[in-house]
Amino acid sequence: MPPTAGRPSRRGFLKGSAAAGGAALLAGAGVGEAMASGPDNLPPNVPEWMQSLGPGVTASPYGMPSPHERHIVRRNVPWLTATEESSINFTPLHELDGIITPNGLCFERHHGGVPEIDPAQHRLMIHGLVDRPLIFTMDDLMRFPSVSRIHFLECPANGGMEWRGAQMAGVQFSHGMVHCCEWTGVRLSTLLAEVGVQKPAKWLLAEGADAAAMTRSIPLDKAMDDVILAYSQNGERVRPENGYPLRLMVPGWEGNVNVKWLRRIKIGDQPWHHREETSRYTDLMPDGKARQFTFVQEANSVITSPCPEKPMKFGKGFYEIRGIAWSGYGRISKVDVSLDGGMNWQTAELQKPVLSKSLTRFRFPLQWDGRPLLLQSRATDESGYVQPTIEALRKVRGINSIYHKNSIHTWRVHPGGEVENVQIG
Repeated sequence: MPPTAGRPSRRGFLKGSAAAGGAALLAGAGVGEAMASGPDNLPPNVPEWMQSLGPGVTASPYGMPSPHERHIVRRNVPWLTATEESSINFTPLHELDGIITPNGLCFERHHGGVPEIDPAQHRLMIHGLVDRPLIFTMDDLMRFPSVSRIHFLECPANGGMEWRGAQMAGVQFSHGMVHCCEWTGVRLSTLLAEVGVQKPAKWLLAEGADAAAMTRSIPLDKAMDDVILAYSQNGERVRPENGYPLRLMVPGWEGNVNVKWLRRIKIGDQPWHHREETSRYTDLMPDGKARQFTFVQEANSVITSPCPEKPMKFGKGFYEIRGIAWSGYGRISKVDVSLDGGMNWQTAELQKPVLSKSLTRFRFPLQWDGRPLLLQSRATDESGYVQPTIEALRKVRGINSIYHKNSIHTWRVHPGGEVENVQIG
Protein backbone atom coordinates (compact mmCIF):
# COMPACT_ATOMS: atom_id res chain seq x y z
CA MET A 1 0.00 0.00 0.00
CA PRO A 2 1.54 3.33 -1.03
CA PRO A 3 2.34 5.84 1.75
CA THR A 4 -0.40 8.22 0.58
CA ALA A 5 -3.00 5.63 1.48
CA GLY A 6 -1.54 4.83 4.87
CA ARG A 7 -0.82 6.52 8.16
CA PRO A 8 0.27 10.17 7.69
CA SER A 9 3.16 11.63 9.63
CA ARG A 10 2.43 14.14 12.41
CA ARG A 11 4.18 16.96 10.50
CA GLY A 12 2.43 16.09 7.27
CA PHE A 13 -0.94 15.98 8.98
CA LEU A 14 -0.45 19.38 10.64
CA LYS A 15 0.74 20.94 7.39
CA GLY A 16 -2.14 19.40 5.46
CA SER A 17 -4.66 20.48 8.07
CA ALA A 18 -3.47 24.09 7.97
CA ALA A 19 -3.72 24.18 4.19
CA ALA A 20 -7.14 22.53 4.24
CA GLY A 21 -8.35 24.91 6.95
CA GLY A 22 -7.26 27.97 4.97
CA ALA A 23 -8.91 26.68 1.83
CA ALA A 24 -12.13 26.00 3.73
CA LEU A 25 -12.19 29.54 5.10
CA LEU A 26 -11.77 30.98 1.64
CA ALA A 27 -13.82 28.72 -0.58
CA GLY A 28 -14.45 25.40 1.17
CA ALA A 29 -17.38 23.22 0.21
CA GLY A 30 -18.82 23.33 3.73
CA VAL A 31 -18.84 27.15 3.84
CA GLY A 32 -20.16 27.39 0.32
CA GLU A 33 -23.05 25.06 1.07
CA ALA A 34 -23.89 26.97 4.24
CA MET A 35 -23.88 30.36 2.45
CA ALA A 36 -26.16 28.98 -0.22
CA SER A 37 -28.70 27.83 2.39
CA GLY A 38 -28.55 30.82 4.76
CA PRO A 39 -26.03 33.57 3.94
CA ASP A 40 -27.67 36.05 6.31
CA ASN A 41 -26.49 34.00 9.31
CA LEU A 42 -22.85 33.76 8.23
CA PRO A 43 -19.95 36.12 9.00
CA PRO A 44 -19.71 39.07 8.94
CA ASN A 45 -23.48 39.20 9.61
CA VAL A 46 -24.98 38.73 13.07
CA PRO A 47 -27.04 35.49 12.98
CA GLU A 48 -30.75 35.68 13.70
CA TRP A 49 -30.49 33.59 16.89
CA MET A 50 -28.40 36.35 18.48
CA GLN A 51 -31.09 38.97 17.90
CA SER A 52 -33.84 37.75 20.23
CA LEU A 53 -34.23 35.94 23.54
CA GLY A 54 -34.59 32.18 23.51
CA PRO A 55 -36.83 29.95 25.66
CA GLY A 56 -36.34 30.10 29.44
CA VAL A 57 -35.31 27.48 31.97
CA THR A 58 -38.83 26.05 32.40
CA ALA A 59 -39.53 25.63 28.67
CA SER A 60 -38.15 22.08 28.63
CA PRO A 61 -38.17 20.53 32.14
CA TYR A 62 -36.63 17.35 30.72
CA GLY A 63 -34.03 18.31 28.14
CA MET A 64 -34.16 16.95 24.61
CA PRO A 65 -31.60 16.93 21.77
CA SER A 66 -31.50 19.81 19.32
CA PRO A 67 -34.16 19.56 16.58
CA HIS A 68 -31.23 19.58 14.14
CA GLU A 69 -30.29 16.14 15.51
CA ARG A 70 -33.75 14.61 15.17
CA HIS A 71 -32.50 12.17 12.54
CA ILE A 72 -30.36 10.36 15.14
CA VAL A 73 -32.78 7.67 16.30
CA ARG A 74 -33.11 3.95 16.81
CA ARG A 75 -34.40 2.16 13.72
CA ASN A 76 -35.89 -1.27 13.13
CA VAL A 77 -36.05 -3.67 10.19
CA PRO A 78 -39.77 -4.15 9.47
CA TRP A 79 -39.40 -7.54 7.76
CA LEU A 80 -37.27 -9.02 10.54
CA THR A 81 -40.12 -10.13 12.84
CA ALA A 82 -43.86 -10.70 12.57
CA THR A 83 -44.77 -8.14 15.24
CA GLU A 84 -43.08 -5.19 16.91
CA GLU A 85 -43.94 -6.52 20.39
CA SER A 86 -41.42 -9.32 19.87
CA SER A 87 -38.76 -7.51 17.88
CA ILE A 88 -35.65 -5.37 18.00
CA ASN A 89 -34.41 -1.94 17.00
CA PHE A 90 -30.85 -0.76 16.48
CA THR A 91 -28.47 1.78 18.01
CA PRO A 92 -27.17 4.42 15.53
CA LEU A 93 -23.50 3.63 16.19
CA HIS A 94 -22.30 5.87 13.35
CA GLU A 95 -23.72 8.98 15.07
CA LEU A 96 -22.21 8.42 18.53
CA ASP A 97 -18.98 9.54 20.18
CA GLY A 98 -17.26 8.22 23.29
CA ILE A 99 -18.26 4.96 24.94
CA ILE A 100 -21.53 5.89 26.68
CA THR A 101 -24.73 5.34 24.73
CA PRO A 102 -27.48 7.88 25.47
CA ASN A 103 -30.45 6.21 27.17
CA GLY A 104 -32.81 7.15 24.36
CA LEU A 105 -30.60 5.46 21.73
CA CYS A 106 -29.92 2.10 23.42
CA PHE A 107 -31.18 -0.71 21.21
CA GLU A 108 -34.31 -2.54 22.36
CA ARG A 109 -35.13 -6.26 22.28
CA HIS A 110 -38.55 -7.30 23.52
CA HIS A 111 -40.42 -10.62 23.65
CA GLY A 112 -43.79 -9.26 24.76
CA GLY A 113 -43.63 -5.51 24.44
CA VAL A 114 -42.74 -2.97 27.16
CA PRO A 115 -44.77 -3.28 30.38
CA GLU A 116 -45.83 -0.12 32.21
CA ILE A 117 -44.84 -0.85 35.81
CA ASP A 118 -45.63 1.17 38.90
CA PRO A 119 -42.43 0.96 41.00
CA ALA A 120 -44.48 1.29 44.20
CA GLN A 121 -46.23 -1.96 43.29
CA HIS A 122 -43.20 -3.79 41.94
CA ARG A 123 -41.58 -6.54 44.02
CA LEU A 124 -38.55 -8.80 43.72
CA MET A 125 -38.99 -12.27 45.17
CA ILE A 126 -36.01 -14.55 45.88
CA HIS A 127 -36.85 -18.15 46.77
CA GLY A 128 -35.89 -21.78 46.13
CA LEU A 129 -32.79 -23.25 47.74
CA VAL A 130 -32.39 -20.43 50.26
CA ASP A 131 -32.60 -20.22 54.06
CA ARG A 132 -34.84 -17.15 54.12
CA PRO A 133 -37.13 -16.54 51.11
CA LEU A 134 -37.65 -12.78 50.88
CA ILE A 135 -39.66 -10.22 48.94
CA PHE A 136 -38.07 -6.80 48.36
CA THR A 137 -39.67 -3.48 47.44
CA MET A 138 -37.79 -1.00 45.30
CA ASP A 139 -37.22 1.11 48.42
CA ASP A 140 -35.72 -1.95 50.12
CA LEU A 141 -33.30 -2.51 47.24
CA MET A 142 -32.15 1.08 47.17
CA ARG A 143 -31.18 0.90 50.84
CA PHE A 144 -28.48 -1.69 50.12
CA PRO A 145 -24.90 -0.64 49.31
CA SER A 146 -24.80 0.42 45.65
CA VAL A 147 -22.25 0.03 42.86
CA SER A 148 -21.82 1.74 39.50
CA ARG A 149 -20.13 0.01 36.57
CA ILE A 150 -19.74 0.83 32.86
CA HIS A 151 -20.50 -2.22 30.70
CA PHE A 152 -21.65 -3.02 27.19
CA LEU A 153 -24.78 -5.04 26.51
CA GLU A 154 -25.06 -6.95 23.25
CA CYS A 155 -27.71 -9.17 21.72
CA PRO A 156 -26.13 -12.50 20.67
CA ALA A 157 -27.86 -12.05 17.29
CA ASN A 158 -25.84 -8.89 16.59
CA GLY A 159 -24.59 -9.32 13.03
CA GLY A 160 -26.39 -12.65 12.80
CA MET A 161 -28.20 -11.82 9.56
CA GLU A 162 -24.84 -11.92 7.77
CA TRP A 163 -23.60 -15.45 8.46
CA ARG A 164 -24.19 -16.36 4.81
CA GLY A 165 -23.06 -13.08 3.28
CA ALA A 166 -23.16 -9.29 3.48
CA GLN A 167 -26.76 -8.14 3.73
CA MET A 168 -27.26 -4.98 5.77
CA ALA A 169 -26.72 -1.56 4.20
CA GLY A 170 -25.23 0.21 7.21
CA VAL A 171 -23.39 -0.19 10.51
CA GLN A 172 -26.58 0.62 12.45
CA PHE A 173 -28.10 -2.61 11.13
CA SER A 174 -24.98 -4.78 10.88
CA HIS A 175 -23.77 -4.05 14.45
CA GLY A 176 -26.37 -1.88 16.17
CA MET A 177 -27.56 -4.50 18.68
CA VAL A 178 -25.02 -3.23 21.21
CA HIS A 179 -24.87 -0.32 23.62
CA CYS A 180 -22.79 0.72 26.61
CA CYS A 181 -24.00 2.45 29.79
CA GLU A 182 -23.09 3.19 33.37
CA TRP A 183 -25.28 0.88 35.44
CA THR A 184 -26.06 1.58 39.09
CA GLY A 185 -27.69 -0.85 41.49
CA VAL A 186 -27.04 -3.49 44.12
CA ARG A 187 -24.80 -6.48 43.57
CA LEU A 188 -26.77 -9.70 43.28
CA SER A 189 -24.29 -11.37 45.62
CA THR A 190 -25.36 -8.91 48.34
CA LEU A 191 -28.99 -10.05 48.10
CA LEU A 192 -28.03 -13.72 47.88
CA ALA A 193 -26.09 -13.31 51.11
CA GLU A 194 -29.22 -11.78 52.64
CA VAL A 195 -31.40 -14.79 51.80
CA GLY A 196 -28.71 -17.40 52.52
CA VAL A 197 -28.00 -19.65 49.52
CA GLN A 198 -27.97 -23.35 50.40
CA LYS A 199 -25.03 -25.62 49.51
CA PRO A 200 -26.67 -27.68 46.71
CA ALA A 201 -27.45 -24.49 44.75
CA LYS A 202 -25.73 -24.16 41.36
CA TRP A 203 -28.11 -22.13 39.20
CA LEU A 204 -30.72 -19.41 39.38
CA LEU A 205 -33.78 -18.69 37.26
CA ALA A 206 -34.45 -15.01 36.60
CA GLU A 207 -37.96 -13.96 35.55
CA GLY A 208 -39.16 -10.67 34.10
CA ALA A 209 -42.54 -8.98 34.58
CA ASP A 210 -43.29 -8.54 30.87
CA ALA A 211 -46.13 -10.25 28.99
CA ALA A 212 -43.70 -13.00 27.90
CA ALA A 213 -42.63 -13.68 31.52
CA MET A 214 -39.10 -13.81 30.10
CA THR A 215 -36.97 -16.31 32.06
CA ARG A 216 -33.35 -17.36 31.85
CA SER A 217 -31.08 -19.78 33.72
CA ILE A 218 -27.81 -18.31 34.97
CA PRO A 219 -24.97 -20.16 36.77
CA LEU A 220 -24.67 -19.24 40.43
CA ASP A 221 -20.90 -18.67 40.05
CA LYS A 222 -21.57 -15.79 37.64
CA ALA A 223 -24.33 -14.42 39.87
CA MET A 224 -21.92 -14.27 42.80
CA ASP A 225 -19.20 -12.65 40.71
CA ASP A 226 -20.20 -9.37 39.02
CA VAL A 227 -23.96 -9.39 38.32
CA ILE A 228 -25.83 -6.18 39.24
CA LEU A 229 -29.53 -5.60 39.86
CA ALA A 230 -29.65 -2.23 38.11
CA TYR A 231 -32.20 0.46 38.83
CA SER A 232 -30.29 3.33 37.21
CA GLN A 233 -28.72 3.82 33.79
CA ASN A 234 -26.37 6.70 32.99
CA GLY A 235 -27.32 8.52 36.18
CA GLU A 236 -31.11 8.32 35.88
CA ARG A 237 -33.64 5.56 36.46
CA VAL A 238 -33.52 2.80 33.86
CA ARG A 239 -35.75 3.61 30.89
CA PRO A 240 -38.96 1.52 30.55
CA GLU A 241 -37.75 -0.13 27.34
CA ASN A 242 -34.53 -1.11 29.11
CA GLY A 243 -36.14 -2.70 32.15
CA TYR A 244 -37.69 -0.10 34.48
CA PRO A 245 -37.79 -0.28 37.42
CA LEU A 246 -35.28 -3.16 37.85
CA ARG A 247 -33.19 -5.31 35.55
CA LEU A 248 -30.25 -7.69 35.62
CA MET A 249 -26.91 -6.51 34.27
CA VAL A 250 -24.76 -9.59 33.55
CA PRO A 251 -21.46 -8.08 32.34
CA GLY A 252 -19.98 -9.54 29.15
CA TRP A 253 -22.70 -12.14 28.65
CA GLU A 254 -25.28 -12.36 25.89
CA GLY A 255 -28.06 -9.83 26.21
CA ASN A 256 -30.95 -12.24 26.73
CA VAL A 257 -29.74 -13.28 30.20
CA ASN A 258 -29.82 -9.61 31.28
CA VAL A 259 -33.49 -10.06 32.22
CA LYS A 260 -35.50 -6.83 32.24
CA TRP A 261 -38.37 -5.85 34.56
CA LEU A 262 -36.96 -8.36 37.05
CA ARG A 263 -39.57 -9.72 39.47
CA ARG A 264 -38.37 -13.17 40.60
CA ILE A 265 -35.18 -15.15 41.21
CA LYS A 266 -35.43 -18.85 41.99
CA ILE A 267 -32.36 -20.70 43.26
CA GLY A 268 -31.88 -24.35 42.22
CA ASP A 269 -29.32 -27.10 41.75
CA GLN A 270 -29.54 -27.36 37.93
CA PRO A 271 -30.67 -25.41 34.88
CA TRP A 272 -34.41 -25.27 34.40
CA HIS A 273 -36.20 -27.33 31.76
CA HIS A 274 -37.90 -25.58 28.87
CA ARG A 275 -41.34 -26.02 30.46
CA GLU A 276 -40.36 -23.44 33.10
CA GLU A 277 -37.73 -21.46 31.23
CA THR A 278 -38.45 -19.41 28.12
CA SER A 279 -36.84 -21.19 25.14
CA ARG A 280 -33.07 -20.77 25.28
CA TYR A 281 -30.96 -19.25 22.57
CA THR A 282 -28.91 -22.04 21.02
CA ASP A 283 -26.34 -22.16 18.21
CA LEU A 284 -27.04 -24.69 15.45
CA MET A 285 -23.77 -26.33 14.40
CA PRO A 286 -22.79 -27.88 11.01
CA ASP A 287 -23.37 -31.45 12.29
CA GLY A 288 -26.94 -30.69 13.36
CA LYS A 289 -26.16 -30.44 17.07
CA ALA A 290 -26.89 -27.24 18.97
CA ARG A 291 -24.68 -25.45 21.48
CA GLN A 292 -26.41 -24.05 24.54
CA PHE A 293 -25.24 -21.82 27.38
CA THR A 294 -22.86 -19.96 25.04
CA PHE A 295 -22.99 -17.03 27.40
CA VAL A 296 -19.87 -14.93 26.69
CA GLN A 297 -19.91 -12.30 23.94
CA GLU A 298 -16.47 -12.76 22.42
CA ALA A 299 -14.19 -9.97 21.20
CA ASN A 300 -15.69 -7.89 18.42
CA SER A 301 -15.06 -4.59 16.66
CA VAL A 302 -16.35 -2.48 13.79
CA ILE A 303 -15.35 0.72 12.02
CA THR A 304 -18.13 3.28 12.51
CA SER A 305 -16.60 6.03 10.33
CA PRO A 306 -16.36 5.74 7.42
CA CYS A 307 -19.30 3.41 6.89
CA PRO A 308 -22.24 3.29 4.45
CA GLU A 309 -24.05 6.00 6.46
CA LYS A 310 -20.89 8.14 6.68
CA PRO A 311 -19.03 7.98 3.34
CA MET A 312 -15.74 9.73 2.60
CA LYS A 313 -17.58 12.60 0.92
CA PHE A 314 -14.80 15.20 0.91
CA GLY A 315 -12.63 13.40 -1.61
CA LYS A 316 -8.90 12.90 -1.22
CA GLY A 317 -7.19 14.04 1.97
CA PHE A 318 -7.12 13.40 5.67
CA TYR A 319 -9.67 11.23 7.46
CA GLU A 320 -9.70 9.69 10.90
CA ILE A 321 -10.88 6.10 10.86
CA ARG A 322 -12.96 5.57 14.00
CA GLY A 323 -14.61 2.57 15.57
CA ILE A 324 -15.51 0.57 18.65
CA ALA A 325 -14.31 -2.70 20.11
CA TRP A 326 -15.55 -4.80 23.02
CA SER A 327 -15.17 -8.20 24.66
CA GLY A 328 -17.02 -10.21 27.28
CA TYR A 329 -13.67 -11.61 28.44
CA GLY A 330 -12.45 -8.26 29.80
CA ARG A 331 -10.49 -5.29 28.46
CA ILE A 332 -9.55 -4.69 24.85
CA SER A 333 -5.76 -4.80 24.64
CA LYS A 334 -5.26 -3.94 20.95
CA VAL A 335 -7.12 -3.07 17.77
CA ASP A 336 -5.47 -3.40 14.37
CA VAL A 337 -6.73 -1.73 11.20
CA SER A 338 -6.28 -2.95 7.63
CA LEU A 339 -6.73 -0.87 4.48
CA ASP A 340 -6.40 -3.80 2.06
CA GLY A 341 -8.74 -6.50 3.31
CA GLY A 342 -6.45 -8.08 5.88
CA MET A 343 -3.21 -8.43 3.92
CA ASN A 344 -1.49 -5.78 6.06
CA TRP A 345 -2.35 -4.54 9.55
CA GLN A 346 -1.42 -1.42 11.53
CA THR A 347 -2.18 -0.77 15.20
CA ALA A 348 -4.80 1.82 16.05
CA GLU A 349 -4.83 4.15 19.05
CA LEU A 350 -7.17 3.17 21.89
CA GLN A 351 -9.09 6.03 23.50
CA LYS A 352 -9.04 6.07 27.29
CA PRO A 353 -10.61 4.88 29.48
CA VAL A 354 -10.19 1.25 28.46
CA LEU A 355 -12.52 -0.63 30.79
CA SER A 356 -13.38 -4.28 31.32
CA LYS A 357 -16.42 -5.55 29.43
CA SER A 358 -17.06 -2.10 28.03
CA LEU A 359 -16.99 -0.45 24.63
CA THR A 360 -13.54 0.88 23.72
CA ARG A 361 -13.01 3.57 21.09
CA PHE A 362 -10.16 3.32 18.58
CA ARG A 363 -8.75 5.79 16.04
CA PHE A 364 -6.47 5.51 13.04
CA PRO A 365 -5.28 8.47 10.88
CA LEU A 366 -5.52 8.06 7.13
CA GLN A 367 -4.28 10.27 4.29
CA TRP A 368 -6.47 8.98 1.47
CA ASP A 369 -5.27 9.19 -2.11
CA GLY A 370 -8.61 8.27 -3.66
CA ARG A 371 -7.81 4.62 -4.34
CA PRO A 372 -10.30 1.84 -3.39
CA LEU A 373 -9.95 0.52 0.15
CA LEU A 374 -11.07 -2.60 2.02
CA LEU A 375 -11.32 -1.35 5.59
CA GLN A 376 -11.23 -3.83 8.46
CA SER A 377 -10.65 -3.76 12.22
CA ARG A 378 -9.46 -6.67 14.36
CA ALA A 379 -9.74 -6.66 18.15
CA THR A 380 -7.61 -8.55 20.67
CA ASP A 381 -8.67 -8.75 24.30
CA GLU A 382 -6.68 -9.20 27.50
CA SER A 383 -7.30 -12.96 27.52
CA GLY A 384 -5.39 -13.21 24.22
CA TYR A 385 -8.50 -13.91 22.16
CA VAL A 386 -8.22 -12.47 18.62
CA GLN A 387 -11.29 -11.57 16.58
CA PRO A 388 -11.55 -14.21 13.79
CA THR A 389 -12.19 -13.90 10.07
CA ILE A 390 -15.61 -14.95 8.75
CA GLU A 391 -13.97 -17.90 6.98
CA ALA A 392 -12.37 -19.16 10.20
CA LEU A 393 -15.62 -18.76 12.11
CA ARG A 394 -17.64 -20.63 9.48
CA LYS A 395 -15.22 -23.56 9.55
CA VAL A 396 -16.04 -24.10 13.20
CA ARG A 397 -19.70 -23.05 13.44
CA GLY A 398 -21.11 -23.35 9.92
CA ILE A 399 -23.74 -20.95 8.60
CA ASN A 400 -26.96 -22.23 10.20
CA SER A 401 -26.94 -20.12 13.36
CA ILE A 402 -27.87 -16.48 13.84
CA TYR A 403 -25.94 -16.06 17.10
CA HIS A 404 -22.40 -15.12 18.15
CA LYS A 405 -21.13 -13.87 14.81
CA ASN A 406 -18.16 -11.74 15.87
CA SER A 407 -16.03 -11.98 12.75
CA ILE A 408 -13.89 -9.23 11.23
CA HIS A 409 -16.10 -6.87 9.20
CA THR A 410 -15.21 -5.29 5.86
CA TRP A 411 -16.23 -1.96 4.33
CA ARG A 412 -15.34 -1.37 0.67
CA VAL A 413 -14.51 2.30 -0.01
CA HIS A 414 -15.02 3.24 -3.65
CA PRO A 415 -12.97 5.95 -5.45
CA GLY A 416 -15.92 8.33 -5.14
CA GLY A 417 -15.96 7.89 -1.38
CA GLU A 418 -19.07 5.67 -1.20
CA VAL A 419 -18.86 2.85 1.33
CA GLU A 420 -20.31 -0.62 0.79
CA ASN A 421 -20.80 -3.60 3.08
CA VAL A 422 -18.92 -6.62 1.68
CA GLN A 423 -17.59 -9.93 2.98
CA ILE A 424 -14.15 -11.33 2.35
CA GLY A 425 -12.41 -14.19 4.13
